[in-house]
Amino acid sequence: MTNSVETEVAEMMRNEQARPILKLETQRCIGIVVGSIIYAFGFNFFLSPLNLCAGGFMGLSQIVDIFLRNVLKLDLGSVEFPGIIYYVINIPWLVVAYKTMRRRFVFKTIFAVTCFSVLLTFVPIAEDLILEEKIANTLVAGLTCGVGIGIILRMGASDGGMDLLGMIVIQKKGHSSVGRINLIGNMVLYAICLMIYDLPTVIYSLVFVAVLSFTIDKVHIQNINARVHIVTQKEDSSTLELEIMGQLGRGVTKWKATGAYSGKEETVLMVVVSKYEIRRLRSIINEIDPRAFVLIDEGVGVVGNFLKKLT
Repeated sequence: MTNSVETEVAEMMRNEQARPILKLETQRCIGIVVGSIIYAFGFNFFLSPLNLCAGGFMGLSQIVDIFLRNVLKLDLGSVEFPGIIYYVINIPWLVVAYKTMRRRFVFKTIFAVTCFSVLLTFVPIAEDLILEEKIANTLVAGLTCGVGIGIILRMGASDGGMDLLGMIVIQKKGHSSVGRINLIGNMVLYAICLMIYDLPTVIYSLVFVAVLSFTIDKVHIQNINARVHIVTQKEDSSTLELEIMGQLGRGVTKWKATGAYSGKEETVLMVVVSKYEIRRLRSIINEIDPRAFVLIDEGVGVVGNFLKKLT
């Protein structure tokens, strides 16, 4: 019986993978462009006029640009080179991702990094502060850039740099978050920045990164786990079980129960998914048993063999 179920699940997963995905991936690519535009707007309109260090690989790109212009005295004209430098230093990370992560994710990440570089290079930088208060510009920059990156992550891609590193680490270890890894990595960078920028600038830059990291984790809902209980009165719940295991690739635990009021026998199915997968799970349940009672607990902690699906 076990071999039969495993065979059916394997067949279900093959059929799911074979379904047309062009429309979905097109929508995600559009989302990547939107996220990149939002980030470029926040960066060039709110952050760049403050002359703050953006942190991560973008902050490293800014430092390299300063070195080329002020130390080597290269005439780079009016072209904003941090976007181009950002693209170049992301190439090694993309090679690592290609070897360790799904190809679809890597290709979308290359597309996202390209959008980043192009937009940051050609979107004009505001000459004056948009808001009067420096701290207000810093907070808006962190929120805007965080939303942009979060959207890209939700589209199954990465903007590269520290965020790509964070996704690789989570994929292997599963006990961290993209925003947290981003924040830790930036501590090292800002220690270097103390030798280049004055102390107030570094402090404002840290505020920006803290808001950025917080916003990324709030938008990037793959970091949020949910426990779902499904109570069904169907005599045979195997179809629902197979669809969940086949389409989502998640394990299902079940037990028999009895309704206290009706006295009818019921089956309770429990599955743990990321918040990113809840909508799809609801669709499966509505299609097979629209009368099922569904209880969703978000933000549960999971220890053990649970796959973090970030791509």
